[in-house]
Amino acid sequence: MQKNTPRPLLGLLLAIAAFTLPVAPAGAQGSFPSKPLNFVIPFGPGGATDIIARTIQPKLGERFGQPVLIDNKPGAGGVVATNYVAKSAPDGHTLFLSWDTHTINPIVLKDLPYDTFKDFAPVTLLVRLPLVMAAWAGLPAKTLGEFIALAKARPGKFNFASIGSGSSNRLHSELLNSLAGTQVVHVPYKGGGPAIQAMITGEVAYGFFSYAATRGNLQAGKLKALAVTGTKRMADLPDVPTMAESGFPGYEAYSWMGIYAPAGTPEAVIARLNREFVATLADPEVSRKLIASGVEIVGGTPQQLAQFQRADHEKWAKFAQEAKLKFD
Repeated sequence: MQKNTPRPLLGLLLAIAAFTLPVAPAGAQGSFPSKPLNFVIPFGPGGATDIIARTIQPKLGERFGQPVLIDNKPGAGGVVATNYVAKSAPDGHTLFLSWDTHTINPIVLKDLPYDTFKDFAPVTLLVRLPLVMAAWAGLPAKTLGEFIALAKARPGKFNFASIGSGSSNRLHSELLNSLAGTQVVHVPYKGGGPAIQAMITGEVAYGFFSYAATRGNLQAGKLKALAVTGTKRMADLPDVPTMAESGFPGYEAYSWMGIYAPAGTPEAVIARLNREFVATLADPEVSRKLIASGVEIVGGTPQQLAQFQRADHEKWAKFAQEAKLKFD
């Protein structure tokens, strides 16, 4: 029969335990979060941002001990959602799931109602997405090289889809135009759904979109993949070469998603947010689902996201100026 621990020894053990327990910083774990977290997304349901948000939502809720609510706020190329978060209380309960338009919009749009680099506190770079060059199934080209030959033989006769004049998928296609010396014409649509439908019907020749958004139509044979924009082939598309393998070694482009809080959010809260998001990305079930969606998990510190967003902005600003792009 096990003997009871003597009271003096028990008291000593409890005292030692009290001194060795981790102490939460004031205002971090003790009071945050004190209510549900509002996860603001700049586009409507069904797109890549929405898919990623709903993939990480359950595990985040478990880790924070509060519900995580998805708040789709489409409009104005992401400006509506971005401005909403910029004007929200800086307490960590309202978060912005950015798309790469976050750093492109300052290039494209004048008089933004917020400052991209001053009105937000970076949390973490969530994921980056190599894109698929998805084409109309009836396009008389089986490879990117064959399409480039067609486009050069018939300048101005083919077109590509995007979700807006200043969208990243427009810039990715303009980069290809620049490198290949082609004149494929830009056709903007109001969202990924209409743009992908236009590719399915042959209204446009191709577009650069996430694998998550095109997977079903690729698998059904309604679209075909000519190339992917990352540095390596996608696991689900092992026969589809990269842009570099297709003859464009200077071509590398990713879309990306980052997590931001309003500027002025306490450092302790940012630290807690960063810790929980990075841990959620490392969760085996979450990471499996994300990888299956064709994304590359990143994570990292707030400082790394701040550096990344600045470099991404400068990259596309330089390209837009050199290519003399006009944004309507």
